[in-house]
Amino acid sequence: MKVRPQRHDTPTHAAKPEATLPLQLVSVANLPTRFGEFRVVAFTSDQHGDEHLAIVRGQVRGRSEVPTRIHSECLTGDVLGSLRCDCREQLNTSLEQLGAMPFGALLYLRQEGRGIGLTNKIRAYALQDGGHDTVEANHLLGFGDDERDYRVAGDMIRALGMKSIKLMTNNPRKLEGLRAHGVRVTGRIPLVTTANRHNASYLLTKQKRSGHLLATSEPKPSITPDASAQDQGTASGG
Repeated sequence: MKVRPQRHDTPTHAAKPEATLPLQLVSVANLPTRFGEFRVVAFTSDQHGDEHLAIVRGQVRGRSEVPTRIHSECLTGDVLGSLRCDCREQLNTSLEQLGAMPFGALLYLRQEGRGIGLTNKIRAYALQDGGHDTVEANHLLGFGDDERDYRVAGDMIRALGMKSIKLMTNNPRKLEGLRAHGVRVTGRIPLVTTANRHNASYLLTKQKRSGHLLATSEPKPSITPDASAQDQGTASGG
């Protein structure tokens, strides 16, 4: 039985049938975290009904070259600690680095599964269990490699008053996507994470098929006597 995509009928780069209003900044509150003191900024829903957040360190309005992470929601990784991806490690690494800086921002976009939605992401997982890589799984579900809409991030950056950013990423396509929506990106800050036996092929697919620039770190020592419980490698992702 063919699985039909539920979220997008056309790739996100296709022309929209009608104009949409930019996101609006609606509320700001203090957010103390284990990574440092931040402010959390809430934005109105986008055309899909998704609400987005910015986690802001220090004063970013009117600044240039603001260190910025564009992080797409990953319930399985960010919340549940899945080892199939490196999303949670990238999120934590970004917040840790930003917490040590005088100013910066993390934009948390509610674009689960690179824009295909949670249910379709689990369907893609099932296809990967059958031997397909992440790109092949997306194509079999009727999606492109990446369905994220960086217009959302552009609207958020303008609402926060940032003149230009230095993007925290290993994904050159993010720079292109942001620039296409009018964001001035002046540089890239690599993110280093450590691979495990569950996500090594996922990271390799990012590198070979999606053009990610992998930064590497030394393998972490096993914390259990049984080394087979979590074999460590070295790589980085998105």
